Parts: sequence; C-alpha cells; structure tokens
Amino acid sequence: MANKNNPAKILVIVTLIVAALIIAIVVLTQTNAKDETSFENIPNTEGQPVLGQEDAPVTIVEFGDFKCPACKAWGENLYPQLVNDYVDTGKVKFVYINVLFHGQESALGAAAAEAVWKQSPEAYWDFHKTLFDEQPTANHDALWITPEKLVEVASNTEGVDIEQFRADINSQEIIDAVLLDSELTEEFKIAQTPTIMVNDKALADPFDYEKMKELIESELEGTE
Repeated sequence: MANKNNPAKILVIVTLIVAALIIAIVVLTQTNAKDETSFENIPNTEGQPVLGQEDAPVTIVEFGDFKCPACKAWGENLYPQLVNDYVDTGKVKFVYINVLFHGQESALGAAAAEAVWKQSPEAYWDFHKTLFDEQPTANHDALWITPEKLVEVASNTEGVDIEQFRADINSQEIIDAVLLDSELTEEFKIAQTPTIMVNDKALADPFDYEKMKELIESELEGTE
C-alpha cells in the first residue's frame, strides 16, 4: 500500500519544474495593452478534466493553481455564471489545467486532483471546489495543502475510494499528468493565474466577463 504521507515522487520533480516556470515568468512577463493574446492553436485538452459536452463548439481553459487566491475568487464569482450561461447550454466545454507557481503545495494539490479525475470524473469537480474552499482566506501563503488535508478532502468527496486515491497520488501515471500540465503552462507562456483561454485566445484580464462573453460569441458565430 502507498504511504499517504510520502509524496516523494512528486517532490523530486517539483523543484526543477518551479525553477523553470520562474525563469519563464521573468522572461515572458511584460505590459500588454491588448485585451487578449492569440496563439496558433488551442491547448491540447486530451486527458484533462472537462466539464460540459465534449463536442461543444467553444473550449474555455483555465490555467489555475489551488494555492492561488485569485483562482479561488474566479471560481467563486465568474465560474458559476460561465457554467450557467454557456456550459449548461452546450455551447462551451470548460477545462482545468494545473499550474505549479506555488511549488510543493501546488504540485501536491495538482496530483491529488489528477488522482480523483483518474478514478472518478464525476467526483472531480466536487473535489476541485472543496479543495479551493479549504484555501485560507486570511493567509493563503500558510502551509495548508498537505497529504493529510488532501486525504481529508478526498474522504469527504462522494465517489472517491480513499485507498485507491492514496495509491494513485504517487503513481507514475499521475506524475506524468502533472508534468504534462507544466509543459502546457510553458507552451502557452502562462505568466499569471488564473489565465483564461477562449479557444486560442488568452484574456488579459481573466475577471473581465464581458470580454469573455464577446470572445465566446465571436467564436460561436464562426461555427455557424
């Protein structure tokens, strides 16, 4: 049985990943007056947590971090409206990709979320929300994403087999999934969390819901 208090494999890789991301942020962060940045393609969402219909005409990707207070705020204030307006209507599918800007805790949170997704996609979004709910309001920089906390949240998530979760979180498959997210973070030059992409366009201000709607509607028109 895997040791629930030994995320050793994750910790072996996280230092190198974080170092690479810090270098990328220093190089890539710059003032950008545009409302959005266009890329040549949409992020590859194969194997990623998806909410909504797989064949929805528009894909929205959030690059987020469970340690990020802005990501928590986005999830509380914009995500429900997006789901109501576009995901539930079949126009948009929503995808979440992990970013590891906060180091070890980010990696642990990402691994846990990937383990839940692997075991039960139906349980993933409940786990996702609950883990963000656990983020401290007063001091989000405090150590709070621990193996014990992750087991607690997983244990209280319906549909999660906790013994399977403990085994999966340290598996090579989950490590590879976390590494893939880091590769996508670098590929799309992610310098802030949350970063919200509407198909191949990244919003300069992820909290500008009107701009997000404008991009969604423009993409929808292009599919007609």
